[in-house]
Amino acid sequence: MDTKDIQQLIDFISQSGLDEVNIETSELKISVKRYGSGTPTLAPAPQAALAAPAPVHVPAPQPAAAPVAPPSADTSNYITIKSPMIGTFYRSASPDSPLFAEVGDSISEGKVVCIIEAMKLFNEIESEVSGRIVKILVENATPVEYDQPLFLVEPI
Repeated sequence: MDTKDIQQLIDFISQSGLDEVNIETSELKISVKRYGSGTPTLAPAPQAALAAPAPVHVPAPQPAAAPVAPPSADTSNYITIKSPMIGTFYRSASPDSPLFAEVGDSISEGKVVCIIEAMKLFNEIESEVSGRIVKILVENATPVEYDQPLFLVEPI
């Protein structure tokens, strides 16, 4: 892993809102942690073998493969709740749990509307607006990208 790949990883973490990321392969182990509002730091782990590690390619994020159907009505007066990170979108805490939010539900600031799983961590996504959910733009258990629209909310 060269310095460019490491810098891309640090930039991704700073934009995603994650506080800690651990990456481990057979040749390399990296732990990146963010403390407070400062810059993420890189803490290289000691290598078990003295041989140089094989380079690891960190691909750049790709656009979402799942198409998002455009709403048929005028959406200019709606507020969009977007994904703060890359991961897998879930509408409930577990398959047998009730959904966090459904079309027509009234939500307030701070209400959990979904969960996004990123690297085996389940992150509750809270609404930053109050209003009524008009449309859910993502199917349950599908991958989402950073800043991808998840919900349309009619403000109240």
